[in-house]
Amino acid sequence: MTHRSRFPFSALLLPFALLASIPGAVAGAQNTAEKQLHTLLATYETSLNAGDASRIEQLYTVDGVFMPAGFPTASGRPAVRGAYDAVFKNIRIAIHFTVDELKVKGNFAYARTHSAGTSTVVATGATGPEANRELFVFARTPNGWKIARYLFNKPS
Repeated sequence: MTHRSRFPFSALLLPFALLASIPGAVAGAQNTAEKQLHTLLATYETSLNAGDASRIEQLYTVDGVFMPAGFPTASGRPAVRGAYDAVFKNIRIAIHFTVDELKVKGNFAYARTHSAGTSTVVATGATGPEANRELFVFARTPNGWKIARYLFNKPS
């Protein structure tokens, strides 16, 4: 067999080798995105517990929407910041999020979570249990994953 006859056969195998690597590359990208989203959620949790509205504002997309239970919807970063400032003037939160479901589809993802911990009323110091269920919608931006929409309410 000459070198010339072996070349076409190996050239035919190259596309199949590349195709075989695509599912692994997609799974790797999916795992990377999931890790980044878990990190984002952990940063959000830490910032929420610290009462850091400035940091939370930066975790949202420019057109992000915050839909807190019992309060008006806040659209856009300045409104989101104002909503968190209002929350933190009234209560302090010490909670932990648990991810129940996380799905990534291209440049968008969502997480269904639940949280548990305590809240303290700033004016009185009264502390009680805090539990919510949450839905986060994320968007991949040039600056990484950000919260695009966030909604929470009390479990029944």
